[in-house]
Amino acid sequence: MQADRSDPRAYDQVSGRSWNLVIDLARQPGQVRSAIAALGNGAAHWTFVSTGSVYADQSGPLTEESPVLEPLDGETAEPEQYGEGKVACEDAVRHLPRHLIVRAGLIGGPGDRSDRLGHYVARFALAGDEPVLVPAVADQPMQVIDVRDLAEWIVASAEAGLTGVVHGAGERTTVGELVASSAEVAGFSGEQVLADESWLHDHDVEEWMGPRSLPLWLPHSHHGMGLMSDALSLQYGLERRPLSDTIAATLDDERGRGLGRERRAGLSREDELALLTELRGQS
Repeated sequence: MQADRSDPRAYDQVSGRSWNLVIDLARQPGQVRSAIAALGNGAAHWTFVSTGSVYADQSGPLTEESPVLEPLDGETAEPEQYGEGKVACEDAVRHLPRHLIVRAGLIGGPGDRSDRLGHYVARFALAGDEPVLVPAVADQPMQVIDVRDLAEWIVASAEAGLTGVVHGAGERTTVGELVASSAEVAGFSGEQVLADESWLHDHDVEEWMGPRSLPLWLPHSHHGMGLMSDALSLQYGLERRPLSDTIAATLDDERGRGLGRERRAGLSREDELALLTELRGQS
């Protein structure tokens, strides 16, 4: 069944029953608390999917013991309170006797509606032998985990009754390696035109996500999102396919949805070409 979790009666048909496991992906503390109130006593195991955004200092390497943000004081987190809201959700789950908290890094693969990982491979495929704009951050650390690998591992971990706090992150790589792999998968034969961070900022191009952005480029204050320790997750049995396989599946998905469509992350091709013209005119 489906229900609106903001509805006070959302769990009326399922509360009071026993559950082998519950897997919760919510970001709103109020929704997590209401789910625990309705289902917690009947759940043998509870998994909560959290995020690396919970960490207070994301500028360097992150382990599961790194300090986190102060939890949100309230039931509803605004988008800019994403990390604080997830901390509050984690705190609610910690009261359960058997729980697993998975702090995910950047998730990619087919079906990704954030449009972040797919931006470069889709743009390379669309551009063919024409130039593509790329941020000059080749050495920036980056990790991407395939959504299929993450989901399979989360379910297996819950079924095995694993507990504690663990990262769910991809193998360490760099933005440069990821972009190069995207170009290879797309069969790109054009030029990658590099723009430095200050130039991009001066031309109102944003980091990470959102309209008029270049995805995967992160401010230095958030480079730790590409430096999440995976030692414990590997002990917990996480298996990850090659990043090139994820990028190839992402391209298939991007083609199905349209390479030239309006995106939630990345520059439009029109904006990109205008920026390329200006950048080349200054060189």
